[in-house]
Amino acid sequence: MRTTRRDLCAALAAVLLFTAALLVGRHLESTDGSLHLRWPPLYAYWLPHVGPGTPAALTVAVLTVAYGPPLARRLRWRGLLLAGWAGSTAWLWSLALIDGWHRGVAERLTTKYEYLQSVGDVHDVGATLRTFTDHIPYGPDHWPAHVAGHPPGALLTFVGLDRIGLDGGAWAAVWCLTIASTAAVAVLVTVRALCGEETARRAAPFLVLAPAAVWQGVSADGYFTGVTAWAVALLALAATRRVRFPRVAALGSGLLLGLACYLSYGLLLMAPVCLGVLAAARTVRPVPYVLLGIVPWVVAFTAAGFWWYDGYSTLVGRYYDGAAGVRPYGYFLWANPAANVAVVGVATVAALRHAGVALPGAVRGLRRAPAHGAGALALLVAGAACAVLAADLSGMSKAETERIWLPFTLWLLPAAALLPERSWRYWLSAQAVVALTVNHLVVTGW
Repeated sequence: MRTTRRDLCAALAAVLLFTAALLVGRHLESTDGSLHLRWPPLYAYWLPHVGPGTPAALTVAVLTVAYGPPLARRLRWRGLLLAGWAGSTAWLWSLALIDGWHRGVAERLTTKYEYLQSVGDVHDVGATLRTFTDHIPYGPDHWPAHVAGHPPGALLTFVGLDRIGLDGGAWAAVWCLTIASTAAVAVLVTVRALCGEETARRAAPFLVLAPAAVWQGVSADGYFTGVTAWAVALLALAATRRVRFPRVAALGSGLLLGLACYLSYGLLLMAPVCLGVLAAARTVRPVPYVLLGIVPWVVAFTAAGFWWYDGYSTLVGRYYDGAAGVRPYGYFLWANPAANVAVVGVATVAALRHAGVALPGAVRGLRRAPAHGAGALALLVAGAACAVLAADLSGMSKAETERIWLPFTLWLLPAAALLPERSWRYWLSAQAVVALTVNHLVVTGW
């Protein structure tokens, strides 16, 4: 009973933090407009609505709360992975369709800030890479915000889809949503390798019914999340030697991490998550093969004319020439975590308390043997928390972190496996309520 009360207090504190960020943010925005947000701390606007996805989302939520925990215990492992993917896909699609097909899916990636605006400008990939950095600063022919704000790998992904006939916003959305839906499976694979199958089974329903799905669906950051999730999963398999060819798995992890670095500059901060994996497995054996997998991306992009650091340093200048130059650092330092309460949900916040309790023992135990169970999970979650903290302190994360931080906050979600089993259905219901409330009351944007 005492544990339950402490969990509820942690959840209540998170709700109060979000409320404070909302009230203070509304005051700041009405006073001087410095936040450039219509509904702080989220990048969204108030518009209560229902849509064709509403009945489906309610159905997925009810079925997951009612049958998720027993199915997670009884299904065979491969069946659980398949069920987790199916459940995650259904949850992402139904939430996206609450905003309707056009606003929620087909047109989401076609706005003036998005990648698809620039697909038609890429006639020669080589020339685009050689001059990519030149078009980052504001000027007569500058890239749109999201193209300028990322390395060229993100834009080239959608150029590639266009070239093979999968053109337009609908296909781009399907691509992002499909890859994002696999992230839950990657987390299950990782948790099983590091913490044991029982812990992974406990986490499964919470990974399916994550409020993060509100932003993962048809967001390019959902695509980035899927890529990095599988990079971490392969690293965990290599580190624990749970596969026949661990060196190949480590090389695959490096290839995905290398790709991630050319999808988003911020994904360099996946390093703490990877360190959490290596700490839990108590090994550095995969590191040389991971680095070897990263090298081809660096060589290829550099040889083609795009130097990563030049792109990043140029972006910093543009970032502060825009809204970031007036957005107050002090507000977003605490409002960014507040916004992400809506992403991870109150169940994850309560579970982070348990992870914090387990962490010191896990660190001390590493002197004797690799961590397992709650200790290994605490180390993995701690890596994700360090990534979030670094992003928050950097000053390059002023607003919109509910989508930008998805690759990091994903790894906070499995902490829910540490919640007492008797309370699972209540916490799962709370997760569903958070996601459904956000998706029905505001229209999110990117």
